[in-house]
Amino acid sequence: MSRTSSAKKSETSNEISAAVSEDRVPPRERIVSTASELFREHGIRGIGVDAIADAALTNKMTLYRHFGSKDELVCETLRRASEKADAIWRDLDAAHPGDPRAQLDAWVEMRAQCLNGEPAGCDLANAAIELKGEGHPAHGMIERHKAEQRDRLAALCSAAGAREAELLADTLTLLLEGARVSRQAMGAAGCCGHFAKACRAAIASFT
Repeated sequence: MSRTSSAKKSETSNEISAAVSEDRVPPRERIVSTASELFREHGIRGIGVDAIADAALTNKMTLYRHFGSKDELVCETLRRASEKADAIWRDLDAAHPGDPRAQLDAWVEMRAQCLNGEPAGCDLANAAIELKGEGHPAHGMIERHKAEQRDRLAALCSAAGAREAELLADTLTLLLEGARVSRQAMGAAGCCGHFAKACRAAIASFT
């Protein structure tokens, strides 16, 4: 059983430990992947380093050898989440080289699929809300990531020939972030189910 399936099914920490053990990955990787799952399930403030170390089949001394603090570990898990989001842009370019309009349409479809695949919501957005006002070092990383994603989308909208590309990018970004929140509050059958249709309508109105 993979760590991904254990996260989707919200298994217990002991089951997560069994999954990471089977993978035989290095301690640092076990710590990061386990922490990501536990933060997603319990919240950043809802889980301590002792529980993370236990679930990762290591100890607190080893955890602190790789990460100087829990805050540093949090930043690393969010950096990994940011890298996964960046991969979407490479996939779009590979799937539709030289065709920005097709890439924009594919962005909508890929984001709709991501909504279905992230029942706990966006890790970075959730962290921003949970750590708000604490001066946490992760805040700067989250802000940069979100700004970069929006700017990339604006550049794609412009390349696709959209009028007021900046406004269209903001509209699509708001639809995505709103759909993520709606899914948490109302479930997959709520208004977030209209995300792709709403995005297509917005794109049509700007092109």
